[in-house]
Parts: sequence; structure tokens; C-alpha cells
Amino acid sequence: MVATSNSNSWHYDFSLLPQYLDRLFAKLRIAVVFGGDCDRPGSVIYKTHNPRSWKSYEIVAREIAKALTEIGFQHVYVIPDDMNLPEQLKQQKIHLVWLNTGGVQGYNPVCHTPALLEMLGMPYIGHNPLNSSTLDNKHAFKRELQSVGIQTAPFMTWHPSQGILQPNLPERFSIAFGEYRGPFVVKPVSGRASLHVHFVDKIEGLSQAVSEVHQATHNTALIEKYLPGREFCVAVCGYVTYAKGCFTKNAKPFAFSTVERVLESDELIFTSMDKKAITADRGRLMGAEEPELKQQLIDLARKIYWEFSLNSLVRIDVRSDGDGELYVLEANPKPDLKYPGKNVTSLVALGLAEYGMSYNDLIFSLLADRLDYLLTQHIEIIPHIVDLLD
Repeated sequence: MVATSNSNSWHYDFSLLPQYLDRLFAKLRIAVVFGGDCDRPGSVIYKTHNPRSWKSYEIVAREIAKALTEIGFQHVYVIPDDMNLPEQLKQQKIHLVWLNTGGVQGYNPVCHTPALLEMLGMPYIGHNPLNSSTLDNKHAFKRELQSVGIQTAPFMTWHPSQGILQPNLPERFSIAFGEYRGPFVVKPVSGRASLHVHFVDKIEGLSQAVSEVHQATHNTALIEKYLPGREFCVAVCGYVTYAKGCFTKNAKPFAFSTVERVLESDELIFTSMDKKAITADRGRLMGAEEPELKQQLIDLARKIYWEFSLNSLVRIDVRSDGDGELYVLEANPKPDLKYPGKNVTSLVALGLAEYGMSYNDLIFSLLADRLDYLLTQHIEIIPHIVDLLD
């Protein structure tokens, strides 16, 4: 039974979720938001700097919107993320936002739009401001991993305002690396697509690499021990999934697409997707030949999702050392959701068929899981959606 949001007798029932969604197909107004361009007139008041390499993600936003329309939602809009967003949401009478943006400009840009939506009282599919920023700032994420006992590659950070990096002197270097003297990986603390990532063979090259990262990003550099083993990734999202025409509420987060990133003979680190497209031969879907390793990755992804109280899709990047021990490198808070095409896909979509799911099924799962969470945990803040169920 469904009552209005003003009635104390209304109680959410997961078994009725398909019926709720049937009602929402014709009523729910969804905005898929992509990254606005600070160079476009009227998008910002003053143009500044974005330490995180900017990308609009508009193509993928339109693919998500197309999937939502094919699923059955009749009111789907694609809107840029800029200073006009609140007015656009108001004019289009939007009920729910799907975040497919890394921000417009400024520091910690991934958390700007969810913070804005929180202020506006607008529910959304995506990470809350704190989790967005924590996941996107690799050093903050790695410190949180350490606090819950999850292995991550040894690391330290450095900013030129702290002076010239002299690795043999700082106490922090000894705390992080002990007697280890290389090789290292130096990269931005906030970034995407493996851009501005440097392999540094010896300790003497760290100062130059840190300087180059700072010149490109005007932000802190992360110095990390290089792990010479295999590289993996695994996607994980919420508890509600849609597959083979049915919704299921799982006891654990849904972890899928366990993939080994295939490195070429001259690749020490995985190359930016901006330089090489993610093709089927660059990601090897793990099968039955290594069941224990595959389960390790799944368990690790689920543990991170639970420990960080996540509410939306992430991709966990993992690397092994020379002995095969797994270390978490980072978590991508906005993994690519590109629609799979001929020989070009996303790492997230690569393993969907294993679970009897299509791209549209994943999109439907992410939306349904968010609605389930809101109706279960925060029904009092979405009366405008509950009213649509009457």
C-alpha cells in the first residue's frame, strides 16, 4: 500500500520496488549532470584553476541518459555543471540528479556539486561531499585505508611550499619507506586517467618528478613505492541489482568486473585512457583459473564499500608486489560508464555479462539502489519523490 509523504502510515516495502518504479517512469524528472566548461561564457564568475585534469564527460552523460530513457523514464535531461545548474534544476522541476561530473574548477572539485545539491535539498546518485573528496584525494583515501587495516602501497606527500624535496633528510621519508630507495611512482594527489604519473627509478629523481607534478597541477604530489607485480581493478556498487528482469537486494555490496589490466612490455604503469582507449585486449576478465585471487579482489572491494559507507559506484585499483601480495592503490569515485561498443568498453562494463547484466541493467541497478537507500534511510528528505508514488 502506498500513501502520501504526509501520512505516517506510509512504509517502504522493497518487494514493491518494481511497482514504485512503474509509477516513477512517467513522473520522475531526472537530470544527468556532466562537467561544465569554465571557458564557456556565463559558466563561472571568475575563471581559476583546476588541479584535477578537467574533462566534461558529456558523451557518457548522454549515454546514461539514453539508457534511462530506454529503461522507461520519460523525463530525462542532460545539464552542464556550472553556476547555472541550480536555476536549470528549478526550471526543469528536477526530482533526482545523476552526477557524472568531476567538477568545473578549483580545488577538490569532485565534491563541489554534491555539496551544492546537499544545500539545495536535491537528492542525487553519486557520493556525498566527504566521500567524493576522500576518494578523489589519493593520500586521504590511503590514510583511511591504513586506519581500517587495508594494505596500500607505502607513500608520502610533498608540496614545494615545504621546500625542495631532499629524500635523504626528511623524517617522513624514513617513516614511509625505511631503507627503500626505489623505484617509485610520483603522481598528483587528485587526478584521473593516469595523467601526470611518473615512474622514478632512483631516489635522486624524486625532486624533479614532484616539481613537474606541481607545475602541471599546482597541487601536492604523492610519492609511492613502485610495486612490480600485476595490476587489477574491480568495480563495486550498492546492494540492489537488476538482472534478468528481476530486482534483488543482496546481503553484501555488488562487486563485479574483476579485471587484470594487461600491461604492454614497455608499460610499467597503466597508460592513460586519453592516450590509449580501453579495449578488450587491455583488460583481461578474470575467470575460473584463479578463483582465490578473484575472490580476494571481490572481498577487498566489498570491505572498502562497507568501511567507507559508500552509496554509489567506485572502481578499486589494486597492484601486487613481487610476492603476489595485494595492495590497494586508489579508488576512482567516478569510474567511466561508457556504453560498450565494438572493441571499446570501460573497465566497469567489461564483466557485466558474467552476472547476466547489460549496460542498461547496471544503470537501472544504480538508480534503484539509490532510491532504495533513500526510501529506507532518508525518506523524510525526499517527500517530493514519495508524493510521486501516490
